[in-house]
Amino acid sequence: MKASIPDGYWQDREGRLIPEVMVKPIDRARDEIVRELVEQARHVSSVLASFKTKAFADIGAFVEMSAEQYGVKLGGIKGNVTLLSFDGRYKVIRQVQEYLVFDERLQAAKQLIDECIQSWTASSSDEIKALINDAFQVNKEGQINTARVLGLKRLNISDEKWLRAMQAIADSVQIAGSKPYVRIYERVVDSDQYQPINLDIAGV
Repeated sequence: MKASIPDGYWQDREGRLIPEVMVKPIDRARDEIVRELVEQARHVSSVLASFKTKAFADIGAFVEMSAEQYGVKLGGIKGNVTLLSFDGRYKVIRQVQEYLVFDERLQAAKQLIDECIQSWTASSSDEIKALINDAFQVNKEGQINTARVLGLKRLNISDEKWLRAMQAIADSVQIAGSKPYVRIYERVVDSDQYQPINLDIAGV
């Protein structure tokens, strides 16, 4: 349990008790503005959390109600949904972003790709080699970039070993989890374009 601070004292970053009279006016002013902003931020965060909960609940309830017209019970968040206002001015999108990882079969794919490169030494382009090397590099968290690895499947290469490697990549993909998002848009006047109503403090 955190010890209370005696009256007439302030506690500094190192936990030392400083007599209030020794705290400089500029330090008092800094502390005040920081605490005010933190309190406001907590309120805004709470409002956003409540909005997010309500938005998912409302969208889910509407999707269920719509499905019930056809005698279907969905149950839970399933897939992406786009809802438009009657006049088309507003758009609400519920997206479910899946997080992909690769299992041990990716190692087989990498081995097959390495064998392909060795046999293509004379004919393979430096660009393809660079793409392959880049795809299998790990980031700071020690993870392989899934988009880059899956991007190899778009290369138009008909080599039998390469195709086996691409199949190994496809088989190794596993869904590690998913995260739902709600995005809200308003149509730009006299256009078919929509701009987001930003709920991210960095984008406001």
